[in-house]
Amino acid sequence: MNKRRVTLQDVAKATGYSINTISHALKNKPDIAPATREKIQQVAREMGYIRNEMARSLRSGRTKTLGVIVGGMSNPFYGLMADAIQDAAMKLGYTLLIFCSRDQEDIEQQVLETAIRRQVDGVLLFPSWSSARSIKLLKDNGIPYVLMARYLEKGQDDCVVCNEEQGAYLATRHLLEAGRKPAFLRSFDVLYSSEQRLAGYLRACQEAGLPETECRSAVCQSNEEIITQLLQWKNEGVNGLFMFCDLEAWNANLVMLQHGLSTPKDFALVGFDNIQDAWSLPAPLCTVGWDIIGMVDSAISLLRRRIHHEDFEPQTVVFEPHLICRNSCGR
Repeated sequence: MNKRRVTLQDVAKATGYSINTISHALKNKPDIAPATREKIQQVAREMGYIRNEMARSLRSGRTKTLGVIVGGMSNPFYGLMADAIQDAAMKLGYTLLIFCSRDQEDIEQQVLETAIRRQVDGVLLFPSWSSARSIKLLKDNGIPYVLMARYLEKGQDDCVVCNEEQGAYLATRHLLEAGRKPAFLRSFDVLYSSEQRLAGYLRACQEAGLPETECRSAVCQSNEEIITQLLQWKNEGVNGLFMFCDLEAWNANLVMLQHGLSTPKDFALVGFDNIQDAWSLPAPLCTVGWDIIGMVDSAISLLRRRIHHEDFEPQTVVFEPHLICRNSCGR
């Protein structure tokens, strides 16, 4: 337990090469012969050598570390995004500090202050309604940042988003084309997303000629509220649900089963996020997806340009969605 950390000097002593040669070999510099480089790297691995990034960051002024602040890892959407961010960051030599804000202002401030104290080079922030203070803190400390999946005000900050209005339109139209009478159900209001998805839902309903009174939507925060709303809608002839996200769609499906209802017989379901593309789940779900890998690559590219002090107007990068049918629509 008291064994000290392996240093470049230790590797040099074990191999007989100079510290400069060891350093170049471990960095894969071309001025070292391949056989020598391979031998040095093998010895370093066997000795358990790990490069001292703190010393390098003191010289360069950068830590090669990015802060990522998500709402909560219990939501599969954030898990998918975090996986994609880590894969993209590692290819570029970055490590991550991942924090969960729970979409609460005080927690978001605390984790952001921690990220700044750890001297991250930049931050990818999934903002909430209360993120204005966090963005001000980033600006005040000169920390580059990109907003992920949402924004507070269009054109104000660098951000990478999905065209969620169009995604909701596609989801609702899918229900309508399946001969369903739709309604939009969500459990809470989310910055950017709630407004955009409601707008897309209403556009599809209006385009189909539904009167305003039949463009139903509701916010239900508990399972009791969900089943009460569903039973009311069923009596009104509603038989198709556009759910705010996949997670809420699966929960609604479970609530229905517990009360003798089924999908798609009683209610067809369409979600949002395409979680099932990554995880095999027992209840196939029609949903809306987009290029998550492309979104992450664009965000990190944008962030790196800011880290390297490029000067340009705030950028909004929008990814177009697509509909994935897995027959929960009942077609």
